[in-house]
Amino acid sequence: MARASNTRLLSHVDCPGGGQVWVDKNIMYVSHMRPPDGTSIYDVSDPRHPRLLCRMDVPMGWHSHKVRAQDGLMVVNYEKFREGAPDFGGGLGIFDISNPSKPQLINKWQASSQGGGVHRFSFDGRYAYISPTADGYVGNIMKILDLANPAKPEEVSSWWIPGQHIAGGEEYLWDDFVMPRCHHPLRLGDRLYVSYWHHGFFILDISDMSRPKLVSSVNSSPAHPHPTHTAMPIPWLLKERNILLVADEDVAKLRPSAPAFSWIYDITDERQPMPISTFQVEGIDIDGRPQEMMTGCHQPSEKIFNNIVPYAWFAQGLRLVDISDPFRPKEVGFYEPDVPSGCARVSSNDVTMDERGIVYLLDRQHGLDIIECFPK
Repeated sequence: MARASNTRLLSHVDCPGGGQVWVDKNIMYVSHMRPPDGTSIYDVSDPRHPRLLCRMDVPMGWHSHKVRAQDGLMVVNYEKFREGAPDFGGGLGIFDISNPSKPQLINKWQASSQGGGVHRFSFDGRYAYISPTADGYVGNIMKILDLANPAKPEEVSSWWIPGQHIAGGEEYLWDDFVMPRCHHPLRLGDRLYVSYWHHGFFILDISDMSRPKLVSSVNSSPAHPHPTHTAMPIPWLLKERNILLVADEDVAKLRPSAPAFSWIYDITDERQPMPISTFQVEGIDIDGRPQEMMTGCHQPSEKIFNNIVPYAWFAQGLRLVDISDPFRPKEVGFYEPDVPSGCARVSSNDVTMDERGIVYLLDRQHGLDIIECFPK
C-alpha cells in the first residue's frame, strides 16, 4: 500500500515506465524507457483526470527516454538501446507542438555517424544543452545547440574533458578508470553546471557561449563510489549564499556500497565549491553496509518554485526536502507509491512539478503518479 506524509495522490497514469516527465502549460510529456514506446503527451488541465492526447513510437534498438518542451517546441533524445535499426541514428528529435495532439517533426539532429546519440539534456526554449556522443571523441561530451530556427539547428559550441578528443591527438588518460561521460548540463544565467558521472561536476562560464570556459570542478570519485547525476543551481540565495544541489545516482557503483544520497554545495565562491551538507532518506542506511542498486537517490526536480525540492528517490518514491537552511536539509513530506504489478519494488525515476505546485512522479518500470503536496 502507498504511504504518504503531507502529500495526496490525485491520479495514477497507467503508462509504460519512463525516464523523464515534463509539464508545460498544463500539458504533460512523458518519455519512456523502452522501445517501441517513445513519448506520450497528456492534457493535465484537470490533474485528477489526465487525458491522453498522443503516443509516439521509436524503432527497436533505440530509446527516447528524455523530453523537454517550451514555447511550442518539444525536444526528445534518441539514444542507442540494444540492437536494431542501425540506420536510425542517435541525436535529437525537434517537434512543433502548437497542437500537442499532433506533434509535427521539424528536424532530426544527428549526434554522430557512430556512437550512442544523446543521453540527457536541458532546453530553455531556444538553446539545448546536451550530452551527445561525437565523432572522434571518447564518451559523451557537452554541446550547445541554437534552435532559434528549429529546422536548421546550429552548433554553438562544444566542451569536453581534456583527453576525450582522441581524433585531435589528446592522450586518453583513464585506462585504469571509468570512461568520461557528460551526463547533462543545466544553465543559470551565464553559467553552465555540467554533471560528468564518475568524473564529478564542472562549472562553465558561458558569457561567451561560443567559448565555454572552465571555472571550477569537483570530483568525489574514486573515493566516493557513486556517479554524479545532477548539478543543479538554486536560482535564489539561501542564507546569503549561492547553493548547488548535487545528486548522486544509486547505480553504476565503483564498488558495493550503501545507498547514494544528495549533497549541498556552497558555490558563493564558485572557484572553490564547498560541500556543506548531505541528505539521505531516514532509515535506509542503518549501518553503512552495501545495499541493492536503485535503493537510494536518483535526482531532484529540475523545476522548483520555493525551498522545498521534490526528489525521486528510486525505491523510496517522492521525497520533499526543505533546503531553507542549506546546512541542515530536512524531509517535510513523502509519497511512496504502490509497487507496479509484476515488480519487486518501486523505482521512482524522475520527478517534476508545475506552477500549481503539483508534482509528477514517474516510475522507471511502469506508471506515473500525480501528487498534491501539503493538501489542506
